[in-house]
Amino acid sequence: MVICKKWTLAQRFDGKPTSANFKLVKEDISEKLNDGEVLCEAVYLTVDPYMRTGEARNAVGGTLFGEQVAKVTVSKNPKYPVGTIVRLMSGWRSHTLVKDAGKEILRSAEMSDLPLSLMLGTMGMPGMTAYFGFLEICQPKKGETVLVNGASGAVGSLVGQIAKIKGCKVIGFAGSDEKCDWLKELGFDFAYNYKKVDVDAALNEAAPENSVDCFFDNVGGTFTVKALNHMKTFGRVSICGSISAYNDTTLPTGPLPFFNILKSQLKVEGFIVYRWHQRWQEGEKEMLQWIKEGKIKYKEHVTEGFEKMPEAFMGLFEGSNFGKAIIKV
Repeated sequence: MVICKKWTLAQRFDGKPTSANFKLVKEDISEKLNDGEVLCEAVYLTVDPYMRTGEARNAVGGTLFGEQVAKVTVSKNPKYPVGTIVRLMSGWRSHTLVKDAGKEILRSAEMSDLPLSLMLGTMGMPGMTAYFGFLEICQPKKGETVLVNGASGAVGSLVGQIAKIKGCKVIGFAGSDEKCDWLKELGFDFAYNYKKVDVDAALNEAAPENSVDCFFDNVGGTFTVKALNHMKTFGRVSICGSISAYNDTTLPTGPLPFFNILKSQLKVEGFIVYRWHQRWQEGEKEMLQWIKEGKIKYKEHVTEGFEKMPEAFMGLFEGSNFGKAIIKV
């Protein structure tokens, strides 16, 4: 028998996640596999803000959902011999019995000599979110101005770098001076600590006369309402996330964005990255090449220990992570 540790949802989220929302339980998994099955042990796991909003998939008492990189430890499937590295959407668990490998094992990226953890970041879902969510919706052109909030995060930092590759001027907002310094290292033309500046004043400086062509929005809320007022006519807005509202317990009130969308004739589109899942190989290939060429840089915030997953997750909503949040088992 193998003892699997897994984090379950102890009670529904209400406001910011707390330790009371999580419960660590153990489960026995048999090593006597049937033909075609494999047993996997987690190597790296990910925590991401979107997990906070997945009420339908996070049932009380159930294993919290999410992605992991794992190693095959027992196999009765010739396609996945012992030692094979795989990627699973198996949740916050240390071991997983995979019964239908063709369905449950996600296609693994070609990692070359890169860290395996990048399969959960730059070469994984966040990387594809940046790649497709920005390029397909915003369709940036050389010389245009691109605005990114949450710019030091796993997605935002990649969006800004892709925009620079495409020849754009890039404005980023992040939550600390240290994070803004890193954005400058990545090539951002302007980087502002949103906790210290007035958003309107900063955008008047970086994009005078309402000259933002593309806005990649990870934050939502009042920031978005203000940003839309600085968009150029026929500007494009990609709505990726709304982390400012994920923990709200009441419906927000305040200024609405619709008049700014109307007067500037903006294209505003929300997206879920899995709409492009059939094209991930295309995105991963491009990202891998950019990494090799030094055009894409990445930062990971690694937490050691499976038992610290809730701590790492809660830190996302406090701005504790700097780069992609990864748990190393």
